[in-house]
Amino acid sequence: MSFSDMKKKRGDKLQSLLKETAKINTPSRGQGDDDRFWRPELDKSGNGMAVVRFLPAPDGEDLPWSRSWNHGFQGPGGWYIENSLTTLGQKDPVSEHNSQLWNSGIEANKEIARKQKRRLTYVSNVYVLKDPSNPQNENQVRLYKYGKKIWDKLNDKMNPQFEDETPVNPFDLWEGANFKIKIRKIDGFSNYDKSEFENPAPLDTDDAKMEEVWKTEHSLEDFTDPKNFKTYAELKEKLDRVLGLTSNVPTPKSNSFDAPFDGGKPMTTPHVEPVVESVTSTDSDEYSYFAKLAEQE
Repeated sequence: MSFSDMKKKRGDKLQSLLKETAKINTPSRGQGDDDRFWRPELDKSGNGMAVVRFLPAPDGEDLPWSRSWNHGFQGPGGWYIENSLTTLGQKDPVSEHNSQLWNSGIEANKEIARKQKRRLTYVSNVYVLKDPSNPQNENQVRLYKYGKKIWDKLNDKMNPQFEDETPVNPFDLWEGANFKIKIRKIDGFSNYDKSEFENPAPLDTDDAKMEEVWKTEHSLEDFTDPKNFKTYAELKEKLDRVLGLTSNVPTPKSNSFDAPFDGGKPMTTPHVEPVVESVTSTDSDEYSYFAKLAEQE
């Protein structure tokens, strides 16, 4: 660009700079710096609300959600924030280490294993209908990461417990339902118990508009693509560094299983569902908190 061109376009430059400053001044509500992600913003008391519509599977994909396991904990050598290879049905060094700790028969080791257990997270595409704290996010398709509490509400909608309830596909554009996210701070953790679905209704009366929304969805299969996971050797090296491991933990009393410890009971295979985890361990904002601390290493 010549000097004369710069002079002519200097008015446009201010607008572009304002857009960039808005990005800096707006708190991140996603996963790291990935602006595809969205989350409700909490007020000073720790409460928040928003209304979203869960969207169907992206074009060419089978499921409207991605399901994965991860670990987030701190050791003498820093923070360990990594996806677990058990997501892919493979052995993971943290799961193996936790199993050794649990089977040592030492209560202190069991407590360490509990703190280092894997956490289950889901990711879905949502259409943001109402975001009072950040209205600029409204009418946009974003990725939303959530835990077991919200998944249970989705599952209950698809698999109702009572005979007088009709199954609803909450991911359907025509027969699904808007979802009111209501967050309260209880005992220092975000609680989603008050979140609820509205009555089933189309996202819009115009099919063309809904098709446009559907076509702007983000891929979900990327989150479970093996190429996006570190190798066992890489994870083991980081785990040893974070924990400062110089010797093996006490020999397990039994080697009858080869599966990850998952919060109080050894599992028989990596694919079996874990025992019920506490709400606080699966809140989506907890992993975000761990990630921010890890970035400070």
